[in-house]
Amino acid sequence: MATATTAPVYSETTPTVTVLLYRVEEAAEALCISRTQVFDLIRLNKLTSVKIGRARRIPVSAVNDYVATAIAEAQEAA
Repeated sequence: MATATTAPVYSETTPTVTVLLYRVEEAAEALCISRTQVFDLIRLNKLTSVKIGRARRIPVSAVNDYVATAIAEAQEAA
């Protein structure tokens, strides 16, 4: 007999969690680039990251800063 699973029910009182750090894969997805390109940006000091144990994490603010910088550089070049 199969059991049905139901999605959790969220109400207005359910607390939400604000994401502060991305995994490399999540940052890559947010930037529409590959994980290798994310590691290249980190290596070139264009994207800030932190190590937590063996894990590499990218602050959401660092992704936003990188995008703002890339836009500014593109506008200067135009």
